[in-house]
Amino acid sequence: MTDTVSYPDYWTPDSHQALTPEFIEARHADVAQRVSEKRLHHIEGVAQTAEALARRYDLDPTAAYLAGILHDWDKGYNDAEIEARATDLNLQATLDAKTLAIPRILHGHTAAAALASQYPQIPSEVLQAVARHTTADLAMDDLDKLIYIADALEPGRTSSAVDELRDAVETLSLDELYYRVYQYWILVVIERGQALAPDTIDIWNRLCAQRAQRREFRS
Repeated sequence: MTDTVSYPDYWTPDSHQALTPEFIEARHADVAQRVSEKRLHHIEGVAQTAEALARRYDLDPTAAYLAGILHDWDKGYNDAEIEARATDLNLQATLDAKTLAIPRILHGHTAAAALASQYPQIPSEVLQAVARHTTADLAMDDLDKLIYIADALEPGRTSSAVDELRDAVETLSLDELYYRVYQYWILVVIERGQALAPDTIDIWNRLCAQRAQRREFRS
């Protein structure tokens, strides 16, 4: 169990009951009981990185922090357990068979579905970012991109490629940083000899097209 998590001094209760220090503290305590100590350090690193990135890119830091705390809510399940959880949550109704056949990418989807049922006060954009942090999506919102990025750049990730991405944060737009992190993850998955999620190539092609449009607009 780690020390009590601290919060930015500007956090105050607002209309979302889930965006209060009390709610986030409770979910932090919950997730600490659901995952290993090593995984908890990763989760805390993602939450802190997400909060910092949100301030950098003018997004809601509280929502970003909460999404970071929740993103690996279901990471404690093994492959057989996460497949059974997906069935119990009826994810066959929303995910295609090819996605369901890759257990390692299911935990974001199962977490979002389970949390939506258990804590309906959690904002939908937070749950969406949790769901999309493993596979991304063809239509990513800014918070989705931010959590996807934070998962790669949190302090526990150590590689020269990640260090280069961290160094680039101050000079890159959110879209360009997301493009580069997505590229990084594709290469990592291929190097590990793991299966790519079904929409990976379509997402990559769209990102390339959008990047070309941005560059054409600037020229």
